[in-house]
Amino acid sequence: MTAHQSHGERLLKINGVELCVETFGDPAAPALLLIGGAEASMDWWDDPFCERLAAGGRHVIRYDTRDTGRSTTFPPGEPPYGSDALLADAVGLLDGLGIAAAHIVGMSMGGGIAQHLAVHHPDRVDSLTLIATSPGGPGGPDHAGLPPMSEELAERFAEGGDEAPDWSDREAVIAYYTDGERTFAGTIPVDEERVRRVVGRAWDRSPALASAQNHWQLDGGTSVRTRLGEITAPTLVLHGTADPLLPYGHGEALAREIPGARLVPLKGMGHQMPPPELWDTAIPEILSVSEDQSAT
Repeated sequence: MTAHQSHGERLLKINGVELCVETFGDPAAPALLLIGGAEASMDWWDDPFCERLAAGGRHVIRYDTRDTGRSTTFPPGEPPYGSDALLADAVGLLDGLGIAAAHIVGMSMGGGIAQHLAVHHPDRVDSLTLIATSPGGPGGPDHAGLPPMSEELAERFAEGGDEAPDWSDREAVIAYYTDGERTFAGTIPVDEERVRRVVGRAWDRSPALASAQNHWQLDGGTSVRTRLGEITAPTLVLHGTADPLLPYGHGEALAREIPGARLVPLKGMGHQMPPPELWDTAIPEILSVSEDQSAT
């Protein structure tokens, strides 16, 4: 097995649920944990993206959060857990893998979990990368000074958004998520073939894909915005300049409020995983923020 190849999926019993995890690279290398956004199974962290991080000398870990992929799912609309459980799962996953601390990379909701990790479990965080996320979100009591979502997106939400698909119809689900990717994209054209491939794999791996909608019913948990100044881990903020949900000002706020954080704009990116067009920027930056810490 070469250094960049996957070590295969496995299920770990964590906090009373099973979490499906997959790793890439040398297990002896510094660990890098990828935490996805709401509804997102591990499939949204593309294989080549993980392989390039592993080739940069990291032990890359991606996983299905509860209610996604092959991890434990609950009936749609009835999540018997709150957002704190997702934080506990991330910590428990590191415990289950025997990892004392890791470089944490979180996207959107995963970026919120990553912030909580850095505040509440600073000893588990070697470095922090926050992608397309916010110190306070697009609304709520802790959003002071943050720009609102785009008018177009707000209107779409006000109209009720897209009708949920027939979750048993693979093609309908692929079309639903592809349309959603277009909704949240920036100015970089959506690679529909790639999105269809990712969603198709997620559908194939997920016995209850509709359960991922449970993430939207979770409370936001206790805000850590007033405690971001306590974060000591080297921090990188990657934010799309065309994000319609969390406009670029959210990334700027994170960079201001986390000591020493560095903000790198991803030109044209919307509210999404960095598309392949931006990997030549995003991947070296992620490796760079963890480099000095890994060497200590």
